[in-house]
Amino acid sequence: MNEAKIAEIETWLDMQGLSGASETELMNGFCQRCLDAGIRLERANAFVDTLHPIYEGRVFLWRREGQVERAIIEYGSSQEGESASNWQTSTFYSMLNAGDDEMRVQLGREKDLGFPHLLTLKGEGCTDYLALINRFSSEGTIGEMDCFYSSWSTDDPQGFRAEDLVAIRRMVRGLGLAIKCASLTRIVQTLADVYLGHDAAKRVLAGRINRGAAERIEAVLWYSDLRGYTRISDTASPDAIIPMLNDYAEAVISSIHETGGDVLKLMGDGILAIFTNGNSAQDCAAALEAEYLLRKRLVTLNQVRHADGAPATDVYLGLHIGEVFYGNIGSDTRLDFTVVGPAVNEVSRIASMCRSVDQDILISDSFAEALPSELRDQLVSVGRYALRGVGRAQELFTLDRARSGRL
Repeated sequence: MNEAKIAEIETWLDMQGLSGASETELMNGFCQRCLDAGIRLERANAFVDTLHPIYEGRVFLWRREGQVERAIIEYGSSQEGESASNWQTSTFYSMLNAGDDEMRVQLGREKDLGFPHLLTLKGEGCTDYLALINRFSSEGTIGEMDCFYSSWSTDDPQGFRAEDLVAIRRMVRGLGLAIKCASLTRIVQTLADVYLGHDAAKRVLAGRINRGAAERIEAVLWYSDLRGYTRISDTASPDAIIPMLNDYAEAVISSIHETGGDVLKLMGDGILAIFTNGNSAQDCAAALEAEYLLRKRLVTLNQVRHADGAPATDVYLGLHIGEVFYGNIGSDTRLDFTVVGPAVNEVSRIASMCRSVDQDILISDSFAEALPSELRDQLVSVGRYALRGVGRAQELFTLDRARSGRL
């Protein structure tokens, strides 16, 4: 490969990285350009660790003949299970332990390949293999993302030519930088979604980051907490509390997300969420659907926890609708994107009334009024109450589950 071709591919990588191309677009485009320039690649893969609550990283696969079965593989922890076994028998694991940045294995000449995946490559006709690790500096490391890993195989009977190896080593640096940029963008989006909620994350990433930047919106408000949490936390062993909170938070959050809501805050056992996707009637109906899904999940969850001898409980829920300010509140150096206003205070007070009236859900009169008529008929009044810290008394409702035909 001549200098002009190398420079052309490097320029393409620069432009794709700046334009925000995805990792698969970068990988596919790079490999095809190498082929067109005379490097007979048969297959390649690249991977980089990430910062994600479930996945440790992502692998990007390419094969010359047609599409691979899965162009992207998201892998779990390399410390346990199948992922750990695959990692510890890989060339990259060996290279890291030895402090090496490169490994070349001429598959057609070596008798003892030493790595299971190299035996597979040889059996499928590959003749030469090159693995590269491009390391990031400590300032460029985020979480476990400290290296760009790539491997390149050919089925040329003579293996890689010397000029092919020189070109790949040089150009992979640009590919690694472009893929790192794409992965960092994905990390920012993931972290914003996980810690802020999808809608708030979208607004923050769109530039709504100034203190005091808030808008007045009408929102359906959800506030839930766990029944008897204080008692359970006082009596259960400390190492049982976090798993319990996680189990019940998973049930609540999954139900909210499944029906289009956004979780804004997790406060111990309390969860604040909003529904703002449609008109008021649609959002109220979505919140009730989330409540139905939650009760189904709780039946299954509590059966499992009882069988395991773990503490089990229920969820108290308050539903309300009202006008709130939605945006950034805090100091110049620490902001929270959330909702504030009297309606937020009211929904937490409504939820806290569940204990007093022995109901697992309480609904405000304004929420009941906004519901479609067929859903409003499933409500029953539990009386009129003065809520602590709220100026006006209001009628509260609960679900008549027999009338609704649901749990």
